[in-house]
This record gives sequence, structure tokens and C-alpha cells, in this order.
Amino acid sequence: MKCNYVTIEREYGSGGTKIARRLAQECNIPCYGPEILDAVSKQNDISVDRIQKYEESVTGSFLYTLFVMSQTQSGNSDMLPAEGHIFMSEQREIQRLAAGGPAIFLGHCAAEALKKYSGVVKVFIRGESEDKKQRIMKDYKIPEKDVESTRKRFDNKRSKYYYANTTRKWTDIKNYDIILNSTYLGIDGCVSVLKGLFAK
Repeated sequence: MKCNYVTIEREYGSGGTKIARRLAQECNIPCYGPEILDAVSKQNDISVDRIQKYEESVTGSFLYTLFVMSQTQSGNSDMLPAEGHIFMSEQREIQRLAAGGPAIFLGHCAAEALKKYSGVVKVFIRGESEDKKQRIMKDYKIPEKDVESTRKRFDNKRSKYYYANTTRKWTDIKNYDIILNSTYLGIDGCVSVLKGLFAK
């Protein structure tokens, strides 16, 4: 199978963003993460900060998830809550960007947006606790006393958002084609593995 798109979900502190950006650079293809939020922000005349708050406040209720998915599939966006509107806007933006050719997508349930596209490889990047702790302190300048609470907050946000919009558990290995441990492979090792997907 020819790889056209790589979607990456990652644990906070695993280096997933670095891996995605470096992979994009070495393969000379675009990588979209915060860029998705920037576009949705402009399209909906709402701040990125506000969008992030919507994502963080999304409920993990199974009934909520079923409702959002039913409205999304029926195309009836009028009945959706604000969080549902944001999700649909993100999904449309991912599809618009994908129309431009091969790309790497970070988070935002990109695999869901591209589920009918060919050549999509779904990746999850994780790491060991101590390694993530050191990276969080170094890369994000988070004080050691706040590392664990920050890590849990971001991972919980990503997990809830993923479940609310897919009805699937974020860390379930069945959702992914490739799972990489950045602690053992390192950033370079992860990039090397994924780079082979785009080899001609």
C-alpha cells in the first residue's frame, strides 16, 4: 500500500510533535497540527484559546458521543453543541488539507476525518514516564513539581476528545497501524521508521 497520509496521536511529552515536524522536513511534505486550529479559528471567528477550551471541556459521556456522531453522519450540524461544531470544522479542514496531497496530521482525530481515504497510516507515539518527565521540563519549561499534573491534564484532554468523537479508547492498540516508543527508539529512530513509509 502506498502511504499518502500519516496521522499521529501521541502522549504528552513523548516527542510526537518533534517527530512529526522532523519527518515532514526530511520527506519534504507538510505537517499540520496547530495549523488546523488556526484555520478553524479564522473560519468560525473564534479564538484558538476558545477552541482549546471547547476541546478540553468536551464530555466523555457515551450518550453525548452517540448524539454527536449521529448528527455528524446525518449532516445535521444545527443541533450540535459548540464542541460538536468545532469537531466538524476540524474534520472538514483536515479533509481540505488532505486534498493537497501527502501530509502528516497531528492529533484532532485526523484518522477519523480520513477514514475513507486510501493510504492512511495511523500512528501512536508513547514513552516511558521518566523520559516524558525530562522532556516536558526541558521542552515546555514546566517546573518539576507541576509535570505530573500537566501531563495528566493534556493526556486526559486528548483521551476524552478522541472518545467523544470516535467512541473508541485513545490508547487502544487496535486503533493504530504502528505504535512507537520514543524512549527506546529516540526521536531519530522514530523518524527513521516512519520515513520508510514515504519511500518511493
